[in-house]
Amino acid sequence: MEARAKAKYVRHGQRKLRQVTELIQGKSVDEAFAMLSILRSQRKGAQIVETVLKSAVANYQQSEGGSSVQPEDLTISSIYVDGGPLVKRIRARAQGRAFRIHKQLSHVTVVVADLGA
Repeated sequence: MEARAKAKYVRHGQRKLRQVTELIQGKSVDEAFAMLSILRSQRKGAQIVETVLKSAVANYQQSEGGSSVQPEDLTISSIYVDGGPLVKRIRARAQGRAFRIHKQLSHVTVVVADLGA
């Protein structure tokens, strides 16, 4: 059995979030939380991924057979970052010109599964 959680429209770039998700792919949930707590001071993306991982674990525990399973028995079966829409803004420049600024949004998806499953 598995459970998933998504964070959509996160105001953070995909490349930076993927650097964090590649580190915890396939690890147990306890190990992933330990790694993310260390990374939290270095990368903003670690806090975002940690929030989504907590949500996925809570979703698993609220499912039918998940109430008897402890979080240390879960593993991250899949975690990926997709690109969201591009937010376009205008910045005023010299001589009446305007330059466009593109702000990236991302979607983070975490899927956790039981080790025995």
